[in-house]
Amino acid sequence: MSFLKNLLSKKDFPSQSYSDFWNWFLKHEKEFFKIVEIGENIHQGFFDKLAPKLKEIHDGIYFLTGMFNDETAELILTPDGEIRNIYVIEELVNNAPKIKGWKFTSLKPASDSEDVSITYENFEFNSDNLKFYPNLHKSYPDEIDLTVVYGDFEEGKKSTVTNGVYIFLDNFLGELHSVTLIDNLKVIGNENVSQELIPIEKLKEYLIWREKEFVEKYEGLRHDTENDNYSSLEAKTKEGEIVLAIVNSDILDWDKKASHPWVLSIEIPFDGSNNNGMPDGETYQLLNEIEDEIMLDLKDLDGYLNIGRETSSGNREIYFACKEFRKPPKVLDKIIKKYNQFEISYEIYKDKYWQSFKHLEHN
Repeated sequence: MSFLKNLLSKKDFPSQSYSDFWNWFLKHEKEFFKIVEIGENIHQGFFDKLAPKLKEIHDGIYFLTGMFNDETAELILTPDGEIRNIYVIEELVNNAPKIKGWKFTSLKPASDSEDVSITYENFEFNSDNLKFYPNLHKSYPDEIDLTVVYGDFEEGKKSTVTNGVYIFLDNFLGELHSVTLIDNLKVIGNENVSQELIPIEKLKEYLIWREKEFVEKYEGLRHDTENDNYSSLEAKTKEGEIVLAIVNSDILDWDKKASHPWVLSIEIPFDGSNNNGMPDGETYQLLNEIEDEIMLDLKDLDGYLNIGRETSSGNREIYFACKEFRKPPKVLDKIIKKYNQFEISYEIYKDKYWQSFKHLEHN
């Protein structure tokens, strides 16, 4: 398989349909197949032509290609660990036509073999030199916090070794499980071990068990915010600018936070230079309109809870806690395209116990 550099600019969003892309691919698939089969001129003959077409679909698509077997070429589309781009890759592959001689795969799959071995920056990663143990936290019982022990660990190469472990896990677990099931991960050497080591081959089994336990615990749990109480908070920055926040105070005291483990954080910058960091009347109305439109698509009873918002220093931040991670990025990508007069940005990440909102709880 061959890696391609990041293809797309951050401001690009879909300008063609999935069917447009696949219709184009169909016209060139025989040419591309021959290039992959021979294994020569792949960048110029295949990648350089594929890149601008994927750019028209979405930002942040990476890919791998190679021969799946003697008769079949495989194209794997991957977000390279970026949660927010998983949905578009899955949708693109799900809309792929059946083409003889081609296999299309969304996200890097798990290896068929338990004996996975990779080389990264002259370091070898395999079942012989990798072990793990879980870190259990009484206050956060659902957290999957892992320590991976690498036998050839070098403190001076900690970043390289950690990257190598993540690449190993992508191949061993499959990319989807690697980036969505593990909440926290630390890589250490043998000298810092504090618990009994478990063979890395047991990691799949451990994660499947923990995920099954988690799903059964919170399955079907929803929260209706209609009768919740909200708090309005006001403060000032050190520079004297106003900080306004509106938060759902009831839900911040909820004891089932882990049922909505994904945090969606949205930022909308605006010009507040002439109003002490606050939006003028027209901008304020438009910001509320954007938030209302997001909430029409991300409803509480569907598993998307609007935690609150903060406005200060020419910036509006909106927070949601979500049961899953696919729909929120899809909704936000449409919002960004529609309201392009603002430089809207967002993040979605795992935070089972809503530690991102601690500052709102304290207030």
